[in-house]
Amino acid sequence: MAMANNTSTRSELIHLLKRHKKLTVTEMAGLLGITEMGVRRHLNTLERDQLIESTLVRQPMGRPLSVYQLSETADEQFPRNYSGLTVEFMKDIQVIAGEEAVHELFVRREDRLNERYSKRMENKSFEEKVAELATIQNEAGYMVEWEKSVDGQFELKEFNCPIAKVANVYQQACSCELSLFQRLLGTEQIERIQCLAKGGSCCKYLISEKKNA
Repeated sequence: MAMANNTSTRSELIHLLKRHKKLTVTEMAGLLGITEMGVRRHLNTLERDQLIESTLVRQPMGRPLSVYQLSETADEQFPRNYSGLTVEFMKDIQVIAGEEAVHELFVRREDRLNERYSKRMENKSFEEKVAELATIQNEAGYMVEWEKSVDGQFELKEFNCPIAKVANVYQQACSCELSLFQRLLGTEQIERIQCLAKGGSCCKYLISEKKNA
């Protein structure tokens, strides 16, 4: 029961700081109806978990006061609907400027990502490039696994798609990802045999090194 109460108070503190932005210990204690010592105990836990930040504010008289606010980590725990908003904007662009404008958005994104990551592929063997691609995608939240088969072919799987809501509506997202992989790895011999946006359990790619003519 104590654990449940602690969790409840911790949650109330987070929501208080979300509403009021910045509060002192005295203000939080008054709003929650608990002692300042109780507030400090919970703040210590939240600070340890990097969910809050504190700053010292000088007073006209007396010692500086600690003022607390949510960290970026905590703020991101509140509901977001970025992908839903993105899809709405893209539908509006499609109505206003046409299908070609939407396609151009994906092409520009692909070019931007290629420019950002191409240097990370320099002076690497093909296998090292595949490994680096997996690292790049993992950094972006795609939950990637890859392996090399006995015939030298590579299998790369993505178990999460951070832009799934967009990809479910606009298949250009998937085709541009395939094109980006081809550009970064320097081979056109990449086949996507499963796709999350089409109901697959993952996005699964079979990759082969470009053969010399």
